[in-house]
Amino acid sequence: MDAYETQEECIARLVFFVEKFWPELLRFSRRTQGQLNRWAARYGMKLNPKDQMYHAKNSCAGRYTAVNLTNADAVEIRLFRGTLKLNTLIATLQLVDHLCEVAVSISDQELQDMSWFDFLDQITEPELIQYLKERRLYVNEPVNTYDATEVG
Repeated sequence: MDAYETQEECIARLVFFVEKFWPELLRFSRRTQGQLNRWAARYGMKLNPKDQMYHAKNSCAGRYTAVNLTNADAVEIRLFRGTLKLNTLIATLQLVDHLCEVAVSISDQELQDMSWFDFLDQITEPELIQYLKERRLYVNEPVNTYDATEVG
């Protein structure tokens, strides 16, 4: 496989990730659904990364998509609302770094099988963890249940 094919597969996984975890990324983005529809629209979920990429490249959606593929030499991630808060900026950059890491390091099948919680398990940066908690997207502590039958 040549470098171009490898690059296309990674981009396909990135686009697939965004579609698969759209509700979580919408919450993270600090945008409303209306804002995303205008500035960073979805392509629509497909069954696998290869189909996702084919659909994205043939959609005629233009540049105002969550993952803009219209530039010849760049992939633009347009999901996130601007911010002046340093911690939010750092957390957003860390999330994008993790998205890219997933896109280049796992197979299509592994991505299809991945849950949001599997993705969170790989995150260790305190800024990103804090921001995910603030947005109610990160829960790593076990939930203690109360069983009335145990009370004697």
